[in-house]
Formats: sequence, structure tokens, C-alpha cells
Amino acid sequence: MLKSQSITVSAAKTMNKASNLGHLKSSGYQSITVKEELRRNLILLKKAGEPIFEGIEGYADSVLPEIERAILAKHNINLLGLRGQAKTSLARKLVNLLDEYIPVISGSALNEDPFNPLTEASKALAMEMGDDLPISWLHRSERYTEKLATPDVSVADLIGDIDPIKAASLKISYEDERAIHFGLVPRANRGIFVINELPDLQPRIQVALFNILQEGDIQIRGFKVRLPLDIQFVFTANPEDYTNRGSIITPLKDRIQSQIMTHYPINIELSKQITKSQSNISEASAARIQVTELLRNLVEQVVFAARESEFVDQKSGVSARLGVSAMECLVASAEQRLIDSGDAETQVRLSDLFSIVPAITGKIELVYEGEQEGAVQVAHNLIRQAIRTEFLSHYPSPEKLNSSQSPSPYKPIVDWFSSNTFDLSHKLNNRDYLKTLESIKPLQKFIKVHNPNIGEELYALHAEFILHALSEFSLISKQSIHGSFNFNDMLNAMLN
Repeated sequence: MLKSQSITVSAAKTMNKASNLGHLKSSGYQSITVKEELRRNLILLKKAGEPIFEGIEGYADSVLPEIERAILAKHNINLLGLRGQAKTSLARKLVNLLDEYIPVISGSALNEDPFNPLTEASKALAMEMGDDLPISWLHRSERYTEKLATPDVSVADLIGDIDPIKAASLKISYEDERAIHFGLVPRANRGIFVINELPDLQPRIQVALFNILQEGDIQIRGFKVRLPLDIQFVFTANPEDYTNRGSIITPLKDRIQSQIMTHYPINIELSKQITKSQSNISEASAARIQVTELLRNLVEQVVFAARESEFVDQKSGVSARLGVSAMECLVASAEQRLIDSGDAETQVRLSDLFSIVPAITGKIELVYEGEQEGAVQVAHNLIRQAIRTEFLSHYPSPEKLNSSQSPSPYKPIVDWFSSNTFDLSHKLNNRDYLKTLESIKPLQKFIKVHNPNIGEELYALHAEFILHALSEFSLISKQSIHGSFNFNDMLNAMLN
């Protein structure tokens, strides 16, 4: 049995028999702080060789080691990075480092430790009942609290406020601790509290957080309540927010011990892994629709092109969710054709790539020049750039070989279009799709020479890929007409 598993089993045994403080004492259970708990379980999991941040791709040699060091140092953490860099996902994974169950005083709103009560009411109850103090067991999933910071978040939301109705019903003064309605932070005691987009919080709210981090107490409407809260704080922030919407006040930033920079995937392969793991594609669709590596590469090429585009605001970033949404649109387009054609199964085609335009326009922020160009046109430009980039990793460059010294291998294909025009409908069934593309004989010969190992099942896909690429390199013309593509000779296209 792995050590990390033995902790869970031991806690479960204790939980089954400990219903009051006396039982808990006799079981030998010892309380530790949440930061010590995270540190201990991290060490045990690493020694056991178990995954800690399962499902997080691309950070194994960069972000994850820094998070581990922050946990070992018992630091509060600020994850700083652009949108779609898995900051919130990383924070949620920390729950796996908590004990499965911990004991709390029954009925306590602040998840108080039976050995160390916080509030005056719980202290009085512990004094009165002694070892008969009732306890309950809190699962780790209930020890995670997350709040999205917005300008309208108040001190009452996070810290708490005086409840006049409670004070009146209990016939107590406002200075009495029992009159307080505690906010999210105190209620996250002995757990993990995450604030997303920290710079969006008003400075006065950040000051309240600073007071908790520095002094360990809370102040509500002038009444100081000493509560040594036990919380692992995790903050997330976007560098853009430092200038556009606000900033982290210096005293608070100084008290967050570890600031960890996140980043986008550094290559296409990592980006494909993230998209594949995050895409919401049903098993039924996946069984009937094949997504080839070529199309997966093209989707990621679109994302990478967006992150380098002069029309896209790079300070805002291009979320990894763009690739995920694009892949889902791609499969949906193929499924739509599958329903209409009546085929039993199909393959994602190049024409499906243009169905991802809505996914792109919804995920990019444009600079002024991009706004002038138009979001849809920018999306089409990104797709065109992706096709050109990916084409050069499979076939000879049309630009380098299209010269007088070296005859171009694409010349027979281009010459074919001088006396022929070609229409390719997006709605064709599999049989007609293949038959239509096989009618271009020079294209068949070209693929046999330059990609001889291609299987029959991929021939039509690559044939269409070459046609789209040749149009992007201005060797033939392409026009989209009501779900069909018309490929033609450049001169004929200009004359018409």
C-alpha cells in the first residue's frame, strides 16, 4: 500500500469511531495547519511516485516545480499569467493535497479545530462539554473556496458584517462576536481560498486581505476580532490587469510570498495534448468521426498564428480555450455533414477548418488595426496562415521552386486548371468526395511522388489540402460559394 493511501485509510478509521473530542484524543489524531498538511502530503505523494497535478500539460519542467517549492516553503501563492494558462485549474488541483477528511466542531461555521477553537462561542462550548464536545468530519472537497474578484465585491462579502437581526434576536450588542455574519474568507478556515483576477479588487478590499495575511485578525465596522485563521491563499492575476483595470497594492503583493509565472504551450505537440484532453467530444462522435493529425496540427497552427498576429492584442493573450473550441467546432461540422450524407462514418476535411471562424472571433481581442480589418477577416487570415505553415512541413515550398532555374513540381497541377475549373462541395458524401478529387490526375501523380506512403484513406484529405495550399500561395484561385469551393486558374479568375 502506498504511503499516501495509508493516510486516507487511517483517517477513515478514525472518522468511523470518533464522534466527540474524547474519541479523537484517544485515537491519537494530531492537528496540523493547512500549509503543513499540504507540505506533508506533497512529500508523501512525490515519494510514492503518484501524480500530483494530473491533467495539467506543458508545465512539468517550469510551473509545477515552482508550485511544489512554494508548498514546501508554506507560502501563499500568486499565479500570474495571461488568459487560458490553466491558473484556476492549477489552484483546484491543490485540493488533492489535502487530507481526505478532517475533524471539525459540529455546527461550526468556521470549520473550527476541536483542539483549537477560534470563536468565543466554540471556546465556551468546549469548556462546558470537555471530551464530550461533538465533532463531525469535513471532506476535502468542502475545504476549497473560490471567488472571482470584481469591482463590486465588498468587505462584507469577503470578511463579514454585523447582522443586526441576529444581534436583536440574541439580545446582544453589536460588539459581541456572535452578531457577526462571517464572509467567505473566515468560512474558508482550514482550507484553500482562491481569488481569481486579484487586481480587479478595489484597493480597500485588498487592504482587508493584507490585514489577514499580516496580522491574522479581521476588523468589521471598527470592531477588531482576533481570529488566527488557518488558510492557504492562492491568487491569480493577469499582467494586463496591472495597467487596464487595476493593480495589486504593494503591501499585499509583498505579503504573497511566491509569485509564479504561467505560460502558453511552447510547441504544437503540447498544445495538441491540451486541446485533446479538454475538448468536449462525445464518445459516439469520436467513434464515427476521425480527426487526423493533419487537422489537429492545423487547429494548433491557427492558435500559434493568433499569438503572433499583429492584428491580435498580445497583452490580452490568446487562450488555450481557442484551440479547444475550434476542435469542437471542427468535429461538429463533420458531424453535421455525416447526418446530411447518411454515411456511417466520416473524416474531418479541410473545408471543415473554415467552420472554426466563430471559435476564433469569440476568443481574440483585436488591436485598432485588427478592428479595422474586421474579426471575421482576421480569423480567415489566421486559417490561411496556418495552412501555409503546415503545408511546408509536408510538401516542397511553392515559393522556392517556382522560378526559371528550377521547374516547379506544381506546374502540371497549375496547368490543369488553365483549361479546367473545379468545384468541391462541403456536403459531398465520402464516395463522391474521393471520386471528385481523383478527377484531377496531375494531383494524383504529385501525391504519389512526394508522399508515397500516404494511405488510401488519407488521399482525399491531402488532395484537398494541396488545393487549398496552392491557392494560399497564389498558384491557383479559390472562391467560397454557399458551402462549396471553386478552384480555378489565376488568370481566368481575374478576368471573370
